[in-house]
Amino acid sequence: MSIAYLNGTFLPLEDACVPVMDRGFLFGDGVYEVIPVYAGKLFRLAHHLKRLRNSLEAVHIEHPLSDDDWETMLNELVSRNKEPDQAIYLQVTRGVAEKRDHAFPPDCKPTLFAMSTPMAPSADIDSITGTKAITLPDIRWKLCNIKAITLLPNVVLRQQAIDADAAEAILIKDGYAVEGAASNVFIVKNGLLITPPNGPTLLPGITRDLVIELAANHAIPFREADITEADLFSADEIWLTSSTREISPVTLLDDTVISAGKPGPLWKQMISLYQDCKTAIRRGETG
Repeated sequence: MSIAYLNGTFLPLEDACVPVMDRGFLFGDGVYEVIPVYAGKLFRLAHHLKRLRNSLEAVHIEHPLSDDDWETMLNELVSRNKEPDQAIYLQVTRGVAEKRDHAFPPDCKPTLFAMSTPMAPSADIDSITGTKAITLPDIRWKLCNIKAITLLPNVVLRQQAIDADAAEAILIKDGYAVEGAASNVFIVKNGLLITPPNGPTLLPGITRDLVIELAANHAIPFREADITEADLFSADEIWLTSSTREISPVTLLDDTVISAGKPGPLWKQMISLYQDCKTAIRRGETG
């Protein structure tokens, strides 16, 4: 039985309910985070909490907990769910208002919800064949750097990918690849690792930033730069990154074969470095 957290109480997930007047339900007025857990240890928690603070401040929702209180609560949630590897979803909405009104209600107390989902075991690196992605026009709003729960455009785009037997949609805005429907995007071109720079067109991904750190620490040439649609289709390698996807190689983009239809050599180096980070946190060496 999965245990969740709702407004100060741990309870079975199926018993967790919020009022219909919660603005998260009525307006999608809230933000969220997804945090991986390996061997019962929260992965890069400080980075996730920083992004959460940024999202809360951007939409003017008060901080419901201090960083220390977040850590205490999330560790308790992890311990109450027995799987060693988990994905923690947490959500903060503006809360419950007396009436439905677009304007921010005064004295509204945020609703805080968190739950745990078992994390699927990582596949053996040598067995990974890569995934298919498609390109689609970016139909989302102009503040994609906020991790908001208003995800209907992302849901529609992701479903279009699934309907096309693809794992993900890479979004094109004004002729440039910005990110996936639920991921960040990297390409490799002539040995150079490239990802679009942070800004309002994309979410500042925690895994994205870790990949950049690993590249810097291991002398892998990289650059944050715009990726044109032509760059995408002529890339030697394409990767998609997220907290649950980790680093996924794309080997088919629309009808174009990428990296000879198999994961490329730089991906193999980077995923090995990423697995080393997971091993370190399992040993309690880093967070």
